[in-house]
Amino acid sequence: MADAALRLHNLFEQLLGAPLPVRVRAWDGSQAGPPGAPTLVVRHRRALRRLLFKPGELGLVRAWVAGDLDVEGDLYAALDLLAGLVWERGEDARGLGEALRDPEVRAAVRGLVKLAGPPLPPAPPPEEIRRSRRHLHTKRSDRRAISHHYDVGNDFYELVLGPSMVYSCAYWDAPEAEGGTLEAAQRDKLELVSRKLGLTPGQRLLDVGCGWGSMAIHAAREHGVSVVGVTLSQEQAAYARKRVADEGLTDRVEIRVQDYRDVTDGPYDAISSIGMAEHVGAERYLEYAGDLFKLLKPGGRLLNHQIARRPRQDESAYSVDEFIDAYVFPDGELAPVGTTVTQLERAGFEVRDVEPIREHYALTLRRWVANLESGWDAATRLVSPGRARVWRLYMAASALSFERNRIGVNQVLAVRTPESGASGMPLRARTWN
Repeated sequence: MADAALRLHNLFEQLLGAPLPVRVRAWDGSQAGPPGAPTLVVRHRRALRRLLFKPGELGLVRAWVAGDLDVEGDLYAALDLLAGLVWERGEDARGLGEALRDPEVRAAVRGLVKLAGPPLPPAPPPEEIRRSRRHLHTKRSDRRAISHHYDVGNDFYELVLGPSMVYSCAYWDAPEAEGGTLEAAQRDKLELVSRKLGLTPGQRLLDVGCGWGSMAIHAAREHGVSVVGVTLSQEQAAYARKRVADEGLTDRVEIRVQDYRDVTDGPYDAISSIGMAEHVGAERYLEYAGDLFKLLKPGGRLLNHQIARRPRQDESAYSVDEFIDAYVFPDGELAPVGTTVTQLERAGFEVRDVEPIREHYALTLRRWVANLESGWDAATRLVSPGRARVWRLYMAASALSFERNRIGVNQVLAVRTPESGASGMPLRARTWN
């Protein structure tokens, strides 16, 4: 069918109700669309069946992960153009049922059905996690969710994250093009957290969601504190313990495979939670904040580093992103920063500082994408082509979301202020910069 691309391009525009800003190349080699634009490559008719049987984001993502759908040209530009179609419509865009009342949309769907081939639903790619959402954020479900994301091989994470092995946004003085490096920016982030927590020799630090041990090692080595790091990932813990031993810090750093809810050996002088609270869930967040509050001594500080979403006019309409939930962070949830601050205060904390650093995360993600793309062949051998495609899409789309202020990330510094009111905080804010 020599005109498949033209038919697809026209059908997509009918469905969207707007011009399609990218080119389309179909499985027969035909092309259509604006010259010079990024190209959406439909490698197989199966991509259309995935979209028809699962309309919306999840169908598109399944086609992408399976390799039925690809992008040639600038991936960031293609995602930005396509995302613009969605965001311009806003949160109140009509649903599928309403859209199908439109005769043009119905005609477009019929056209896609004719192009799609045999009317059989393709199986989801094996990288998609399958589980029930009836029991969210139990200790068992959280272990499974964390394992899905992190227990895919430390070698893969080394390739993507680089030598720092820090999986949260770096803190940049300047973009890499202007002389900054990812490793230096990650070191600066760990030092920023340490200064905000006011770490001094002899103190005890609890690092919740300690990852591969970078914060624990930095705090012990550079600030002389004793650290307990907890993670639910067996692979992270094994890697972190080896790093601790190689640094000669086994007398000051303990890495545990443990749920934060099972930590009972407080009080601690300080707690760091860096890129972990997104896994907690809205229903459990007050419990999370309360558990950390109880683990701190009076005057102890919490540094909560957490991705945030924009607030909605109707918060009850919020739903977890289908792609992220099925392929990246199962059961993860984002909240507006104001909600996070409120929950910390409800748990008893005094919030002393909120620093938004979303631009820093965009820079970090673009570097991670570059690392993945430059090591693509190795990455697909270490995990699978599908999982590597998940990561490329997830990180590139996230970079754009941070750049366009669709999501943010904030460091919230809070104190368990004693009844006397003596917080122990400096009189002038941001003395750690």
